[in-house]
Amino acid sequence: MFSNIKIDKDRVVYIQLKDYIKDMILKGLLRRDEKLPSTREMASMFNVSRNTIMCAYEFLQDEGFVYMKKGRGTFVSNVKVDFQEKWKVSWESKINNYGRLSEKLDIIKHEAKWQKGMISFKSIAPDESLFNVDEFKKAFLNRMAIEGEKVLNYGYAKGYKPLIEYLLKYMENKGVNIQEKDILITNGFTEGFDLVLSCITKEGDGIICENPTHNTAIKIMRLHGLNITGVDMERDGVNLNMLEKELKKNKFKISYFVPSYHNPTGIVMSPEKRVSIYNILKHHDIPIIEDGFNEELRYFGAHVSPMAAFSGSGNSVIYIGSFSKILFPGIRIGWILGDKILIDYLESIKRSRNIHTSSLDQAIFYDYLNCGNFDKYIKKARKVYKEKYEFALKCAKQYIKNREVLGEGGMHIFIKLKDINSRELLARCYRRKVIFTPGDVFYVDDKGQDTLRLGFSRVSKENIKKGFMIIGEEIQKLGGYV
Repeated sequence: MFSNIKIDKDRVVYIQLKDYIKDMILKGLLRRDEKLPSTREMASMFNVSRNTIMCAYEFLQDEGFVYMKKGRGTFVSNVKVDFQEKWKVSWESKINNYGRLSEKLDIIKHEAKWQKGMISFKSIAPDESLFNVDEFKKAFLNRMAIEGEKVLNYGYAKGYKPLIEYLLKYMENKGVNIQEKDILITNGFTEGFDLVLSCITKEGDGIICENPTHNTAIKIMRLHGLNITGVDMERDGVNLNMLEKELKKNKFKISYFVPSYHNPTGIVMSPEKRVSIYNILKHHDIPIIEDGFNEELRYFGAHVSPMAAFSGSGNSVIYIGSFSKILFPGIRIGWILGDKILIDYLESIKRSRNIHTSSLDQAIFYDYLNCGNFDKYIKKARKVYKEKYEFALKCAKQYIKNREVLGEGGMHIFIKLKDINSRELLARCYRRKVIFTPGDVFYVDDKGQDTLRLGFSRVSKENIKKGFMIIGEEIQKLGGYV
């Protein structure tokens, strides 16, 4: 019976033995009061030390699976596993509307999937080869040396205090007045946006945003049952006339905008348009949720202040920030900056859902940031991504027949085709091992069938050129023209 155990040299041996014996007991293969082989026999059988076997037996005893009799050996405990008649639940029939809609809106499941060997323009995640892992390791060791076991215990729903203080200063350096404002740490933008909508909207409320816009935001808005109205984009941001018209025609609880390196178009909203939008929404008393997407990846021109800076000592703008699209998306650190009263309510919602964002991750990230590593990283990242952006833009104009190429920086460009369906194009490119994101997933209505987003952050220049050429060739085969 024990000869069937296959020891994996890459795993701890006593744990493998413990788990194997436990499994046999639970399956009824080892019965009550049955004696196990002696530690000497087991050690000889598996060519391991007796201490290894003793350790396995001791853990089994601690877990109540065996008992030991001094001088007699180790025996199976009275573990009752009373198997009942098979009970099979039809879970498909029990899934609620939220679950069904979540699955339906899950583009990771339903869009074309990357396969090994493909050139992928789907991702707009940062290039992990740029991460300074050694400095991250130092930050980990430093925080553990300073705080040790404290950061391994429960933390606070609001977040790790040193990180909150760092981010308040960080926002102040962007020109934001932080008086009477506070910060809540979140698991990236996704949780932050969901928390805000959970707190201030109800099903059927109206929300106004750019069209196209961030696909994840669309998914969350739909899951909250909001009535979404999209405002068409121009080269420098939303169409103000259309915005005014929609505000006069419908009632809205809240608004949502991505003013910098807009996802998916890459447009940076002009300072003048930011001010105009702010004042228009102020007139209609509709608060703003500002998505600080990729603000740090400015390649050209002067600094453009976030809309949160325009409110001064006012509290009408809720700013949701995240480092995930720039640095270490694996630790999912984001934040909400807003009025203290609002943050107080959001903190309670956060606590009710997942207690807090990982204290360890927050502490390590704070140490990394506080040592000046982010400034050094972003300087290097801007240089690399700027070169790729300029190269991608050049290749797009050279190889891809289009109606318009949008993008002023960041990690992607957005292309509008003429008389070409991007999903039909994707199907053809997929067969040639090139994949991208069709643009219709970013629209709140039925528009965008002739658009696509091309992310280049994790693609080499060689593959950017090769992939863009393939896309261009397939457009020509489909009869595309300018």
